[in-house]
Amino acid sequence: MKDKLINIPPVPAVLFAIISVQSGAAIAKGLFPIIGATGTASLRIAISAIILLAVYRPNLSKITARQWKFVIPYGLSLGAMNLIFYLAIERIPIGLAVTLEFIGPLLVAVLGSKRIIDFLWVLLAAAGIVLIAPWSNNGIDLVGVLFALLAGALWASYIVLGGKISKIMEGGEAVATGMLFAALLIVPFGIIGNGLNNLTPSLWGLGIALALLSSAIPFTLEMKALGQMPARTFSILMSLEPAAASICGLLFLQEYLTVNEILAVIFVIIASVGATLTSRQKKI
Repeated sequence: MKDKLINIPPVPAVLFAIISVQSGAAIAKGLFPIIGATGTASLRIAISAIILLAVYRPNLSKITARQWKFVIPYGLSLGAMNLIFYLAIERIPIGLAVTLEFIGPLLVAVLGSKRIIDFLWVLLAAAGIVLIAPWSNNGIDLVGVLFALLAGALWASYIVLGGKISKIMEGGEAVATGMLFAALLIVPFGIIGNGLNNLTPSLWGLGIALALLSSAIPFTLEMKALGQMPARTFSILMSLEPAAASICGLLFLQEYLTVNEILAVIFVIIASVGATLTSRQKKI
């Protein structure tokens, strides 16, 4: 399985990672009433770390000082991003949370872009975000909005650090090592929150599925893609996240789209397709 995942080309790898992550987010939100957001995040990250460490078996003693310099903050940002995102979707719909979270990667794309066409795709995606953002008192939980924006900042950090790590460390080893530090950061929150006390065998099974869908598979695919494409192209491709999140929220959680949300989804899909096409033209 590992070899098949690694051999997937970068663009399909990112798209598959998006679908996997958002399906996992919908499953995770269903666990919140039972073990809470912190308990769910802890379960996911802990199992993901165990799976990735077992599959890739990184030799920690051979990691260089330069690699440690990037892989530790990479793992910490990865863990914090996931915990904060879960706290966001505990309060607001998944589609809205992901759209607001995308501001982080969008800023990475703007700062890294040197081509006019890339900037135009970013503007189109930004227009979608403007349509869905809570500019007035419309009943949206402001704490949830702030959590989503903070998760976006951590997402931007993850992209930048992931791009650096992919150049100096094998992808699977980097993800496994990073997930270890993510678990060390996040699991204590789950223990303190007592969410892990309510675990049953069936919940452990859901936790394994959640870990595979939300962490082990997509982070491995994303790390591979980050090593083969510019960070700004990766960031714009990730604008498909709000579309996938809205669809998964509708299918699994009955979180229905408003007219503005539908328009936002259309905008970010067009931006993502455009970014993909221009990226291909650039590589030919």
